[in-house]
Amino acid sequence: MVRGGWEGHSPVEATELFIPFLEGNGYEVTVSDSTESYLDLDGTDLVLQCVTMSEIDADHFKGLEAALRRGTGFAGWHGGIVDSFRANADYSFITGGQFISHPHGFTDYRVDVVADHPIVEGITHFDVHTEQYYVHYDPTNTVLATTTFQSHPDYPWIEGAVMPAVWTRTWGAGKVFVCTVGHKLDDLEVPEVRTIVERGLLWASK
Repeated sequence: MVRGGWEGHSPVEATELFIPFLEGNGYEVTVSDSTESYLDLDGTDLVLQCVTMSEIDADHFKGLEAALRRGTGFAGWHGGIVDSFRANADYSFITGGQFISHPHGFTDYRVDVVADHPIVEGITHFDVHTEQYYVHYDPTNTVLATTTFQSHPDYPWIEGAVMPAVWTRTWGAGKVFVCTVGHKLDDLEVPEVRTIVERGLLWASK
């Protein structure tokens, strides 16, 4: 569990929410406040990252990338995974998406499940009031859920844009899970969001 970066995403409090769940599923959880931990991921089944923006040392990135190729899972939500290390395009290649904007700020929107997958089983849609992430994304992602944008006075052309909100992908032998919902702690307490994230962590794990 690697956390840090911009404090607005409550990286410590948000990740703490999932420690009991992981421990209850047999994981030994190690918490790190630095990407230096990516230098030694031998034996690591899953990396849960919550680091918004920031920079990553080239050697730290190489350690993470190599571990994922070997089969370590990589998972996270919101800016902690798709707004990390903006200067490193290779990192965005791994995640399959990069945060670009949240034009409406905090807004009411629906997330629609669009795939038959264990992570979203039994969920058809859910509504949230939070940031709606506009992302640039990789066509090789497996999209599990989407959200549709309303028009915006400054960007009327985005009306009807359908954007991935939950997806999975692979990187070598490793599995990657992303949920773009999760700006606030109470976002992660929405039952559907919590279920999707918990299932995503288990799915991505080696």
